[in-house]
Amino acid sequence: MSDDSASFAELFQESESKPVRRLKPGQKITATIVGISAESIFLDTGGKSEGILDAAELVTDDQGEQAALGDKLEVYFLKAKGGAQLFTISIGSGKNTEHLEEACRSGIPVEGLVKEEIKGGFEITLGSSIRAFCPYSQMGLRRVEDAAAEYLEKRMNFLITRFEENGKNIVVSARELLELEREKLRDALKETLVEGQTIEGVITSIRDFGAFVDIGGVDGLVPISEIGWSRVENINDYYTVDQKVTVIVKKLDWDNNRISLSIKETLEDPWEQTAAKLSIGSIITGKVVRLAQFGAFINLEAGVDGLLHISKLGKGRRINHPREVLEEGQEIEVQVENIDTVEKRISLAPSDYVSPDDDQKSEDLLVKDFQKSNKKESSTLGTFGDLLQAKLAEKS
Repeated sequence: MSDDSASFAELFQESESKPVRRLKPGQKITATIVGISAESIFLDTGGKSEGILDAAELVTDDQGEQAALGDKLEVYFLKAKGGAQLFTISIGSGKNTEHLEEACRSGIPVEGLVKEEIKGGFEITLGSSIRAFCPYSQMGLRRVEDAAAEYLEKRMNFLITRFEENGKNIVVSARELLELEREKLRDALKETLVEGQTIEGVITSIRDFGAFVDIGGVDGLVPISEIGWSRVENINDYYTVDQKVTVIVKKLDWDNNRISLSIKETLEDPWEQTAAKLSIGSIITGKVVRLAQFGAFINLEAGVDGLLHISKLGKGRRINHPREVLEEGQEIEVQVENIDTVEKRISLAPSDYVSPDDDQKSEDLLVKDFQKSNKKESSTLGTFGDLLQAKLAEKS
């Protein structure tokens, strides 16, 4: 038997040994490229039948096919035709627009061009000329300020959510597809993410109460109290959307889809360094950052506040609220009264504050000085009288 005959026999036997693989329309499989022509990509799908993919789906520019023999591709089965199985990477990316209804039923992604902004959303072109509609709310996971600038003339993948009137009424959604992808990422994160872990993320949204950070397919919340060591009134003063940040995972609640994060804990705590420079009795100028019923919080250095209790305000006059004598943003000279290194608390008093006990002692000292002064004057007058009487006696 010649070598050619042997090779043919081996190939025939190998072909016969392959099982018949029955696929359902829309089924996703991994196939290997075994041949490339000008119009088609030939695939080994692991079955007897040969798989065929439109070559146009792998052409991204004028340089030609972006594929090579042996490459593996994730493809969707369309239908069997003439002994071959037809596949697509994404319906609408090639010439397979006739399969849009099947894509709707099977949940196969379709590629479309965001052509025009219209009332309520965008007109999407599928394939070469099939018109579809995508509402604003379905264009992405998050609302954008300028939707036209963000999406127009952009090629995107969509799921067909409505196919009616033989394709005359097609509604698509990019959001549903993105949510499916994020769900897969979420499942993967559940296996690797742990509390206390330090990870990188990107800020996706800033609200009054905190910042949402994408940590790889899932958004976590950094509460405003965890933005930094200093008191933060407006997060926009410190961070912007799309900014990369390092965060620590504080708490994971997969059942309620809540992930708590902290930026603050990735930063150096300034308290110990500042407390080491202070001593009881030292005078320092600070700024009033918050007024409460019980007192005023004074910022001494970045991330370090001290409490000035209401009982030490008013200069002896009873007040009902610190706002009667102070206002936020005001600078004030204070004296350090106590430093609690365990609780990280610093107690303050106005630099000219006099306690009731000290005030009483001062008053007692004034009384004693006055009494001494009176005795001295009395003693001085007595001596002068005696001298005067002696002089008169001398003249008589």
